[in-house]
Amino acid sequence: MASGSNKTILIALGANLGIAAAKFVAAAITGSSAMLTEGVHSMVDSTNQLLLLHGRKQAQRPADALHPFGYGRELYFWSFVVAILVFALGAGVSVYEGVLHILEPEAASDPLIAFLVLGFAAALEGWSTVAALVDFNRARGTRSVWKEIRHSKDAPTLVLLLENAGALVGLGVAALGLALSLVTGNPFWDGLASVLIGLVLGALALVLLFEAKGLLIGESAEPELVAAIGAAALAHPGVVAVREVLTLHLAPDMVTVLISADFDDAISARAVEGLVAAIQREISGRFPIVTRVFVQPRDPRDSA
Repeated sequence: MASGSNKTILIALGANLGIAAAKFVAAAITGSSAMLTEGVHSMVDSTNQLLLLHGRKQAQRPADALHPFGYGRELYFWSFVVAILVFALGAGVSVYEGVLHILEPEAASDPLIAFLVLGFAAALEGWSTVAALVDFNRARGTRSVWKEIRHSKDAPTLVLLLENAGALVGLGVAALGLALSLVTGNPFWDGLASVLIGLVLGALALVLLFEAKGLLIGESAEPELVAAIGAAALAHPGVVAVREVLTLHLAPDMVTVLISADFDDAISARAVEGLVAAIQREISGRFPIVTRVFVQPRDPRDSA
């Protein structure tokens, strides 16, 4: 399957709920702004995972008269909503809390508890990150990480991976801010850590927004798949040329294909109909990701 599994999302949800509870308890005990920020971050992540699960469920609904191509793009819509939440709540609240703590500094107490919670959170986030990486690397193949981020059609896995990356960076920044506050006796560093965590989340959210927007508008399939579909159609006797292969991802594992082809003028209309049906059967059989195939005979009067 091209998309990640519900198991990966459930792992991330369980990890973030446990992390959020531990962080809020630690923030209440220590008075750490960065710890409170991290707790909010984990709650936002938990909400995001619930939305991704909802999106996956909605995307699996069968096509109907109102949505003849199905509901696959619901997954991209909810991924876009998640990106907005990461930016508005995760990044916004983090920066707000940090600035507030800088303007009205409050020294943290019981730092040992804070560091224990950060270690516990890092372990759970690491577990969740490994699960997301398995799904991500399965689709990535030999491509670089950044290239896969730019080309991935699996929005939920991309969201989980970037969320986890932001969480791990945030934990490191929170630990550093707390340590500097303890060493210098100045709570400014704890507030600054919150602001930096917000900026990291904001940058990741912008990447998610950009990628989710592209998928929501509609992106083509990978060039290798497009080329293979064109070659398969051209291999049929009676097909003179394949002029265009248009593809559209309706979901990570759902692609609609439109082929514009020239047919031999010597064959009958009935033979062309048979060729069209044969092309559709072959492409649907060879490429499971292709859910619908349309073959459009090219009008010979059209310009080349």
